[in-house]
Amino acid sequence: MLKFEMEATVRDKTGKGVARKLRAEGMIPAILYGPGSTPVPLAVNAFDLQKMLTRAKGERILFTLNLKNNGASEQRLALIKEFQFHPVNDSIQHIDFYEVSMDRELHVEVPVKLVGKARGVEVEKGVLEIKRRTLEVACLPTNIPDEIEVDVSDLGLGEAIHIGDIEPPEGVRIIDPPRLTIVTIVGSGAMEAATEEEAEEGLEEEVVETEEA
Repeated sequence: MLKFEMEATVRDKTGKGVARKLRAEGMIPAILYGPGSTPVPLAVNAFDLQKMLTRAKGERILFTLNLKNNGASEQRLALIKEFQFHPVNDSIQHIDFYEVSMDRELHVEVPVKLVGKARGVEVEKGVLEIKRRTLEVACLPTNIPDEIEVDVSDLGLGEAIHIGDIEPPEGVRIIDPPRLTIVTIVGSGAMEAATEEEAEEGLEEEVVETEEA
């Protein structure tokens, strides 16, 4: 995890008109919220933020936000909870910052990264079927992994890896139920049958909708 400092101005006005004006001035409207704290409307510099995101290359960032409010200032620690993007040019339109404490555990979604070449695919000509692409974990902010690796090298045809089979990084707990499947290897025939069944179900739904209409 990377750590960056960023200036953030506390806004005393909100609304679509204010947000449009901020964006025209090179700023991005944002909000800071968290457990036990009152949400704070903010504005951050779009150019500065983009530089940090480019340097991070997808790695998670822990921000020290320097809040400026009519001459007063204070620091808050936060993670980016969510971006809102422009539907046409993909520019960042709004940011949700989630305030964190260094000694308070939090729950986050972490991507699953499959590593290795599965025996069931390479040798037994099966098809790798991914059931879960993210896992919910609990940990302190400094322990949040950017991804959790799942080695599929020894996975054979008809076998599966479940959440309970995964050893999380030190200081990290997986919250999702252990019985849930992350990835499995199925025969190509099973995949074709499943696809045909889904197609038939979709056709039946269309017929029912037509009859009701």
